Amino acid sequence: MNFSLSGKDPKSAARAGILTTAHGDIHTPIFMPVGTAGSVKAVHQRELENDIKAEIILGNTYHLYLRPGIELLQTAGGLHAFNGWHKPILTDSGGYQVYSLSETRKIKEEGVTFKSHIDGSKHIFTPENVMDIQRAIGADIIMAFDECTPYPCEYKYAKKSMELTHRWLDRCITRVEATNPRYGYEQSLFPIVQGSIYKDLREQSAEYIASKNLSGNAIGGLSVGEPHEDMYEMTALVCTILPQDKPRYLMGVGTPENILECIALGIDMFDCVMPTRNARNGMLFTTEGIINIRNEKWKNDLSPIDAALGGYASTFYSKAYLRHLIINKEILGAQIASIHNLTFYLWLVKEARIRILDGSFSPWKAEMVKKVAARL
Repeated sequence: MNFSLSGKDPKSAARAGILTTAHGDIHTPIFMPVGTAGSVKAVHQRELENDIKAEIILGNTYHLYLRPGIELLQTAGGLHAFNGWHKPILTDSGGYQVYSLSETRKIKEEGVTFKSHIDGSKHIFTPENVMDIQRAIGADIIMAFDECTPYPCEYKYAKKSMELTHRWLDRCITRVEATNPRYGYEQSLFPIVQGSIYKDLREQSAEYIASKNLSGNAIGGLSVGEPHEDMYEMTALVCTILPQDKPRYLMGVGTPENILECIALGIDMFDCVMPTRNARNGMLFTTEGIINIRNEKWKNDLSPIDAALGGYASTFYSKAYLRHLIINKEILGAQIASIHNLTFYLWLVKEARIRILDGSFSPWKAEMVKKVAARL
C-alpha cells in the first residue's frame, strides 16, 4: 500500500491524497460506506460503484466471523470474491462491537470472551485470532484489535484501557508479521489511537501508534457520546502527532458537519452507518440541508430529491414519491433513500478534495457547514 499527498489547504490542515491498494486507488478525503455483514444495506454493489461512486467499503470482523463464518469465506476466496465487490475493502477488528456487548463480554489480558448476539454461544477474540480472521476475510486494510473506551469514563479506566490496547497492538503486529496474506495481495494493518477525552492520554497513544511506523493510522474511541467540541479537540491534537505521510482514519464519524470539520483538522478517511440507517427512517442529507421526508410539507412536492447533487436516485425520483414509499414502508423507499444519502456523502468528500486542490476549501467549508446542518 502506498499513500501520497496531492495537495494541502493553505488555511487549514486539510489535505488531499491518493491511497493505492491492490484493488485500486482511493482518493482522499474519502467516506467509506459501511457493509457490516458484507453488504451495504439496501444497496447493490453495482449501485455502489456506478451511482454512488464509492471507492472503498467496510466489512466487520465480528459479524462476518459469526455469519457466514470464516470457513465459507475462505472457500469463496475471501470477501471480495464472496460479495462481488472488487474495489478496496477495510475490515474493522470487532473491537467496537465487543464494546457494545458490555453485558455479555469479559475483557482480560488474553482477549475478550463474549456471547454471540445471534444464539448466545460463547467465543473469544484475541489479538492473534482477530488477525487470523481478517487474513481469512481478505480485506486490503485490517484494523488492530483494541478496546473502545466508553464515554464517559474515569481517567484511571481510560489509561488502563489505552495501555491494554497498546499491548494488544504489539501482539497484532507480531501475528501479522508471522503470517502471510491468503489471496495473493498485501494487507495493511492500521493501529488505533485511544485515550478517551484526556489530552495527555491521547498524546501518549498517538506517539505510541506513530512509533510503530505502520501503513496508516486510525483514531478510535470518539463519536461515542462525547460533545462534538471534545471530539474536534482530540482529533486536532492527535493529527499534530501522527505522521504527515500516512493516511489518518477517524472511525465511526459521522454527520456531514463532523466530516467537514475533521477534514479541516487533517483527517483523510471516514465511515459511519448514519447515511444508510437514517435513510431507512426517512432522514435525507442534501446539498441544502437535512430533510425529514415523512413530514407533511413534502407530500405534494414533485421536485427531485436533490437536483444539484446528480446521480440517478437523487434526480429521477421526486420528494413526494419517496415520501409515499417511506410512509407505506415500501422496500424501494429504503433503497432510494440509502442510495441518495450515500451519493451525497461521497459527493461531499469529493467536492472537499476538489476545493483542497484548488485552494478554496476553507471558505467553501465555512459555507457548507451551515448548509448541511440546517433542517429544511
